[in-house]
Amino acid sequence: MSETRAKASGRLAIRELPPDDVIFGFSEAMSDVRRLATKVAAANIPILIQGEGGSGKELIARWIHSRSNYRAGEFVKINCAAIPGTLFESELFGYEQGAFTGALSTKPGRVELAHDGTLFLDEIAGLEMGIQGKVLHFLQDGCFSRIGGNFERAVNTRLICSTQKNLGDEVDAKLFRADLFYRINVVRLRLPSLRERRQDIPILAEHFRAYHARQFGKECESLHATIVQRLKDAPWPGNIRELSNLVARYVLIGPEALTASEISMRSSPISIDEAKAPLKRVIKDVILKTERNVIMETLRANHWNRRKTAQALKISYRALIYKIRAAGLATDPVLPGAQGEKL
Repeated sequence: MSETRAKASGRLAIRELPPDDVIFGFSEAMSDVRRLATKVAAANIPILIQGEGGSGKELIARWIHSRSNYRAGEFVKINCAAIPGTLFESELFGYEQGAFTGALSTKPGRVELAHDGTLFLDEIAGLEMGIQGKVLHFLQDGCFSRIGGNFERAVNTRLICSTQKNLGDEVDAKLFRADLFYRINVVRLRLPSLRERRQDIPILAEHFRAYHARQFGKECESLHATIVQRLKDAPWPGNIRELSNLVARYVLIGPEALTASEISMRSSPISIDEAKAPLKRVIKDVILKTERNVIMETLRANHWNRRKTAQALKISYRALIYKIRAAGLATDPVLPGAQGEKL
């Protein structure tokens, strides 16, 4: 079903999935995920996927759906953290015409769209306590009522939930119902961060390069081994989503989008101490750090020749020497390989 036809029919289309080797890679960290996901895909049991933001939780959920007995139905996602509690119930269960002001026509909820398919409750930890009880009631027997409705409806749907948080801790803090946690936590898949599966970065980066090249209609060379190594060394606080965005930037702008300084600037998380600091100071520190990285990268590219480096950076030689000293890049009067140029 095409995206247009899917929207017109009120049903949600399944996006095309990458090959399994791209989704799971070859790292040891993902091998257990792949093995367990393969075992439980065909079983109609609730699955809880836990992992950092951008680690691929929705992608794994879609993969499980595509291998399940519910693959002929729709994969229906609802972001629990993005919809206020006052609207979540109507979004999930739907409503009848005249149920409230503005309900000019009957609207089916997401659970009805997911009949004979998969319902994906993304970031379920974001559900308000009042709604958690209603979700639990639906999960117990598969029955619900539209808002303003006079009778219950029954659906047959596969449930997959995701969260960035530790729901056990949320239960202890009285922020998540224990009975709902036990209901959805039949099988738990923990997705590793990208930092835990660095050997998969080359295959992921190449997939994103080809994907974004098609998306933007641009020809783009494969990533050089030096750039791939820089990607493997980066901290990736935003995980796979951040990697995809950075490679998209490479496709649009070119290799300069993936210099060591760019990757460092975009991938370095702000520490707790930095977050507490005044904004002007944080911005100044980030600028100085970025400037230092750019100077170091340009010095290396010019074999530590400072005059060529100054020309490449379009600043005066005197300004470059000042910045080198200010950044603490050299404590000796002669930089290695600088061919005797004095500071």
